[in-house]
Amino acid sequence: MSAIHSHPHRRAPALSRLWDFNGLFSNDKFQAWVSNIPVLRRIARAEGEAIFDLIMGFVNAQVLWALVELRILNSLLDGPKQIAEISSAAALSPERAEILMNGATALGLTKRRANGVYALRRKGASLLGVPGLTDMIRHHAHFYRDMADPVALLRDEVDTELSHFWPYVFGASDSAPMQVTENYSNLMAASQKLVAHDTLKMVTFRSGNAILDVGGGTGNFAIELARKFTDVRVSVFDLPQVKPAADAHLSAKGFSDRITFQSGSFRDEPLPLGYDAITLIRVLYDHSDSTIMDLLKRAYDALSEGGRLIVSEPMSGGDKPHRAGDVYFAFYTMAMRTGKARSANQIAQMCQKIGFRSILIPKAPRKFITSAVICVK
Repeated sequence: MSAIHSHPHRRAPALSRLWDFNGLFSNDKFQAWVSNIPVLRRIARAEGEAIFDLIMGFVNAQVLWALVELRILNSLLDGPKQIAEISSAAALSPERAEILMNGATALGLTKRRANGVYALRRKGASLLGVPGLTDMIRHHAHFYRDMADPVALLRDEVDTELSHFWPYVFGASDSAPMQVTENYSNLMAASQKLVAHDTLKMVTFRSGNAILDVGGGTGNFAIELARKFTDVRVSVFDLPQVKPAADAHLSAKGFSDRITFQSGSFRDEPLPLGYDAITLIRVLYDHSDSTIMDLLKRAYDALSEGGRLIVSEPMSGGDKPHRAGDVYFAFYTMAMRTGKARSANQIAQMCQKIGFRSILIPKAPRKFITSAVICVK
């Protein structure tokens, strides 16, 4: 029995107290009073800075986009540079280049030395070292335009650019042009190493296991899996348009003898049989609930008793929202128009409805990279 029922004359608590505090802190006179109290002043200042970070977040992102697009951070890998050299290479006036570089310094990406010299900081160098990150930042130009009117996006009143960038998600296996398929594969492949690294911390495979990576593109996850588990058999299942690029990629990486490619569409046909595990790496959040339920059923039917389904992708926080899943990926998938960021529990419940009996949600090393759900038939 809850405390409210066992003590009826007590004031029902948390919500009313929270409401009282919210009303107090939203009062401008109270804020002015707080600013004069030393201890409270530090708290108010920190909270004020955090609020301002929210306000200027879009500008931060656009400054970062300019730095990447102009390849300024890359140029500093060679060593510190004068503002005149930076402005000339970027085709900016010295005054505008200085504004941009001061912004980069304020963001912690560069440091300003005497006489207008700028050098790369560790944070800036790390940004360049993350696989695929600069490509994703450039790609954000589409996303940012879709977010220009977030209310219209929420009301589904805007024809988003991302819905045209990813048209492969709408149709059957013969509906995606080669160029679109290549754009998708190249962009996703660049960051797949990070996803693979974290996924393979959460799941392991036994010697002799046969694994089918559904929607595996040109085989980047399959390659990382085969590198870590040298005695497993791996196959990639994806659209026929992907096969030429996948075959070339697997051959170039030296894995054509260990990883096979099977053509097909998980929307239109059964998945191949004979595998101990099926992996869905960054697949579900691209698609609608109905498409996902069909895919999960196909995976269930393809697996033998005891076979495993591994889902790995960025997920929302469910009852405990977090910024990566419930801000970035939630709105990104909204702009794509077909998918959505789901919580691990939501995915687990969908798998249970299909018939999977044992479900594990391992602790994710980095939720902003990926989370996982592991199911057993």
